[in-house]
Amino acid sequence: MNKSELRNKAITYLKSLSDEEKLAVEGKITNQLIQSDLWKKSSSIGITISQGFEWNTKTIIDTAWKEDKQVSVPKCDPSIKALTFYQLKTYEQLEVVYYNLKEPDPSISKFIEKNQLDLLIVPGLVFDQKGYRIGFGGGYYDRFLKDFSNTTVSLVSNDQLTQEIPREEFDLPVDYIVTETGIY
Repeated sequence: MNKSELRNKAITYLKSLSDEEKLAVEGKITNQLIQSDLWKKSSSIGITISQGFEWNTKTIIDTAWKEDKQVSVPKCDPSIKALTFYQLKTYEQLEVVYYNLKEPDPSISKFIEKNQLDLLIVPGLVFDQKGYRIGFGGGYYDRFLKDFSNTTVSLVSNDQLTQEIPREEFDLPVDYIVTETGIY
């Protein structure tokens, strides 16, 4: 299958989950992450604000705040397809932008340099065992990861893993994949 077909198959799978199934898998994935040494060693977390059929990141953000971790979320610049991260201290800092995404309002949020993120949670739809991913197709994270030297991790159901995905020269793998059954 090509990237588009794999992407569509993953979206269909995620949308097909009942609320109960989704909550059960999310809970296991979240627990795997927050019990891990990757999480415990990190004081600054980069994470997206999830929406729709994506794995919910609210519990992770709330847990980070309770543990006095710095939480930063991305702001997209579609004109150059770039991400910048801003510290999030409260959900009131978020604004709704294009595609109904929730992003930080830069006028009331502190800019965070990428090297200040200890652990970056990278979204995606399909992953292979080497950490390569298919996201939503914009290439924002591949550009951001190009010179990111800290730890990267993705949260994914075992059903989103595949043997191998088609790769291009600009595709970059994540360091770790957290599933409902373990960390790879």
